[in-house]
Amino acid sequence: MSAYAISQLTRRYLTGETTPSQTVRALSAAILAGERPETWIYRVSPEQLLARACELEQQASRLGEALWETLPLYGIPFAVKDNIDVAGLPTTAACPEFSYEAQNNASVVQRLLDAGAILVGKTNLDQFATGLVDVRSPYGIVRNAVDEDYVSGGSSSGSAVAVALGYVAFALGTDTAGSGRVPAGFNAIVGLKPSLGLLSSRGLVPACRSIDSISIFAADAASAWQVARIVAHYDPEDAFSRSVPMRPIQRRQRRVAVPAELEFFGDNQAAEAFAQSLERLRQDPSVTLSTVPFDVFTEAAALLYQGPWVAERRAAVGQLYTDQPDVIHPVVRAILAEAGRFSAVDTFNALYRLKELTRQAKQLLAGIDLLLVPTAPCLPTIEQVLADPFQSNTRLGYYTNFVNLMDMAAFALPAVPRQDGLPAGITLIGPAGSDHYLAETAASWQPLFGGENQSDEIALAPLDSTEPSIDVAVVGAHLWGQPLNWQLLESGARRVACTTTSVDYRLYALANTEPAKPGLVRVTEQGVAIELEVWTMPLRHFGAFVAAIPAPLGIGSVELADGRWVKGFICEPVGLVGAEDISRFNGWRAYRASL
Repeated sequence: MSAYAISQLTRRYLTGETTPSQTVRALSAAILAGERPETWIYRVSPEQLLARACELEQQASRLGEALWETLPLYGIPFAVKDNIDVAGLPTTAACPEFSYEAQNNASVVQRLLDAGAILVGKTNLDQFATGLVDVRSPYGIVRNAVDEDYVSGGSSSGSAVAVALGYVAFALGTDTAGSGRVPAGFNAIVGLKPSLGLLSSRGLVPACRSIDSISIFAADAASAWQVARIVAHYDPEDAFSRSVPMRPIQRRQRRVAVPAELEFFGDNQAAEAFAQSLERLRQDPSVTLSTVPFDVFTEAAALLYQGPWVAERRAAVGQLYTDQPDVIHPVVRAILAEAGRFSAVDTFNALYRLKELTRQAKQLLAGIDLLLVPTAPCLPTIEQVLADPFQSNTRLGYYTNFVNLMDMAAFALPAVPRQDGLPAGITLIGPAGSDHYLAETAASWQPLFGGENQSDEIALAPLDSTEPSIDVAVVGAHLWGQPLNWQLLESGARRVACTTTSVDYRLYALANTEPAKPGLVRVTEQGVAIELEVWTMPLRHFGAFVAAIPAPLGIGSVELADGRWVKGFICEPVGLVGAEDISRFNGWRAYRASL
């Protein structure tokens, strides 16, 4: 088996080609036959999987047409990294002596189950999520999904491999230093590393609690984003949860910066793969590539393991380090021991320096839409990592360690593979709140690397927001797929309805407009219902959107078919001079099609 998109399985359910019961039977057989037991720390039994599938099928029969709205992940199998709680199952963080039975589901797990997903099991990891190499677990080394001689990347190794081998459609990992990105790059899948606090961390055994993110692995950008839309929410019970205003997407121009000084630690195949990936990106007419100095980012990255943040890792382990140090993996124990080197004064000085570096990074990236880096600078074998565990880990974090420290979001994408056939990836990085923008950009780049363009699917699906918003009705050039729709997308708007006006309007094709535009006019007699779309827009973007509307058009109030009034495009009477009445078409699209 190999990685598959959530949409593939959903289509098979819709057509009746398969059922959740048949899916879990096939997956159980594949996992047992795959001889990859080290991928898992705990697996749900085939009997329990079948019981869950049958329960969902019974729900489906009751819900009827409301199934996909109520259970958007109906029958979709997933896994979680074993530092995330699942009620009734042990949470080990890859340390048996630390293990406890979770009383409640982690917040994100509960939301996935409520959406109809099927939990297959809990996956292996570098112990206490400490490492990017996947070799620091008493449950075994999780081997690379493409070539078993190579590392699969840590610490979320099991989650990434479970997706890459097709055992699940998606999996949750965690990311502190790159653990949601490096395993994605090494196993040819995508890894979504959200903004800090966008996903609740309630029910997570932390590594560094102040900078941890629960991450998402999937086969493609649309699958990862679909999961993100379900699990992203403000959780008042999580002290680190926050509402993160989203940056709108932008398709017309993408200003991309790459490090001026690229480092691959002698791995020429990794260097060549990244160079070829950049060449393919130059084929995208929206992309403008430039370079930025990278030393600011590497200095920040060094703070994670060489600074006082290792003390936060020791805090996460609790009394285990003091009471039973011998049960901790020797490499992990050596890292935690570094905590003793740092005083409270050292900690504050490091925080001050990080603030300075973060400000410098923002200045470097001013006028830049995203930073693009290799997901990892090299791909070592398991043997190489075991021979030099500390240096190997440090190298793998070269392009990842700074991201959470600097409060950034990231999206790892498979790119041009190495000449030896091993995977290589690129990672898109932006400031907090750039999650939707990064996912849509990655989805638009997938065809450059053999994938599907899923940008429209993601563009139409921004995260649900609790921030103040306003509904805007559009009837012409701003409709989805029309030439000015980009103005709505770049205002962070989301389409919420396709409907009509009340029967009190007429529509005119205005003269001498570029691009062609209609004018909507409310009348007292002989009106008709005109097709329109309603988009909801963050209020913070509404003023700029209105300011860009040229006369004779403007924003007024429009009555919908259901009697509701919303803001929408209207036309001044002077604009009707020379205009053609096209009301008989009942909409702009039908009129344009007639031409």
